[in-house]
Amino acid sequence: MRTIALEPLHGWAIAQRIRAISKDQLRVGQSALYPALHKLEQQGWIEAEWRVSEKNRRAKYYKLTAAGRKALKVETAEWERLSSAISLVVKPA
Repeated sequence: MRTIALEPLHGWAIAQRIRAISKDQLRVGQSALYPALHKLEQQGWIEAEWRVSEKNRRAKYYKLTAAGRKALKVETAEWERLSSAISLVVKPA
C-alpha cells in the first residue's frame, strides 16, 4: 500500500517501485501481486480505474482510499512492533 500512497500506479509500476525501494532485494511477481491487489480492493483499501499508461497502453491504476490510508498507518505500526520483537529474539545477547 505504501507504494501507491503518493500516486496511483499500475501493477508493473508497483512491482518496479518495490524493487527499486528495496534496492533489488524484493521482487514481486504477477502471480503474487495481482491477487494481493485484488484482496486490498475487496477490503476497500484501494480502488482501481482503467487509464492509458505512459507507454500508451490501457492499464489498471490503483490508488489508496481513505480507509486504505488508515489501514496503512495501523499495518505500519504493527509491522514495526513485530520487526522490533523479532530483532530482539535474533540478536545475540
